[in-house]
Order: sequence, then structure tokens, then C-alpha cells
Amino acid sequence: MMNFIRLADNKEDEKLVKALYNKAFPVQERMPYFILKYKSKKGNADFFKIYDDSIFVGLCYCVFYKDILYIFYLAVDESRRGKGYGSRVLQYIEEKYSDYRIILNIEEVTKNCSNYEQRLSRKAFYQKNGFFALDYNVKEGSVVYENLCCSKNGEGVSKQEYFEMMKSFFGGFYIFYKLFSS
Repeated sequence: MMNFIRLADNKEDEKLVKALYNKAFPVQERMPYFILKYKSKKGNADFFKIYDDSIFVGLCYCVFYKDILYIFYLAVDESRRGKGYGSRVLQYIEEKYSDYRIILNIEEVTKNCSNYEQRLSRKAFYQKNGFFALDYNVKEGSVVYENLCCSKNGEGVSKQEYFEMMKSFFGGFYIFYKLFSS
């Protein structure tokens, strides 16, 4: 049975969460870990550690804004990949937050990138799980991301809504974020 436990409510196994976060995401795509923890305590984000019964399988970091849920980070432990956990996590999120438009970013899929097959596979995974491409990409730092969305009525999230959500999440740091994401 899949269990989603808020990191703010239970710090047990936090070393596993932090290690997976650092391993699963390249440094240029990671926000400082302490900021993730801080923002999840403030209420507009949740940092989940995910278990299958008592076995740690992954993490998920979600940001909430109006009727939008942004999956900022989602990672399954390397030893558990390919066993359906990623799909089960997305299914759980889609059921629990069925009134939300759910968005996430993936690295832009271009043929000239060194990990083209991995990016293509990642996009196919999300599409298989009900996500569709939005009509815009965003650049954050040196990385260009495609925005994908899943919603029960097929409604997407506009670029303006995306940036409003980011402004809400980053607060006073939004200007700093904009400087490095344009």
C-alpha cells in the first residue's frame, strides 16, 4: 500500500529523502534543500516521502496555487524504478487532487541533447499517465523546460498563471528567480 507522508510531520528517513533528491536531480535543477523544507512548513507546498508499506520508494514535492498543483520534484529510488511506482504516484496525486490542474516540467526534448532518449522516454511516461503538452516552454537558469499538464476537464495552465504561481511560491525572491530564469 502506497503511503504519502509529509516530511514536515515526520522527519524519520529524512537522510534517504535528501540523498534521493541530490542524486535524482542535477545541481542546476535543484533548489536548496533547506528552502524546500522551509516552504513546505509555510503551507503552500508539501514535501512528501513515499513508501510502499514500510519501504521507502521516493519523494514528491508539490506547490499549490489556487486550483493548480505543480509537481516541482518527483523521484523514485533507483532500485525501485521500472516497477510502476511512478505511475502509482501520479495516479494517487490525480485522485487526491482531482479538482486541481496538475502541471510539471520536463527538460525540453530536442534531438541535439546528450540524453535525448531519456528525455523522450520521460515525456512518453507522462503522456501515458494522462499529461499533455502545453503551448509554451520556460527557461529556468540554463535549462529549458516543456510544461505538461493533466486535468479532468482537459484545461491547461497558461504561461501567465504559471508565472503567477512561481511569484506566489518564491515571494520576495521572485525577482531573483526571474533574473535567473529568463
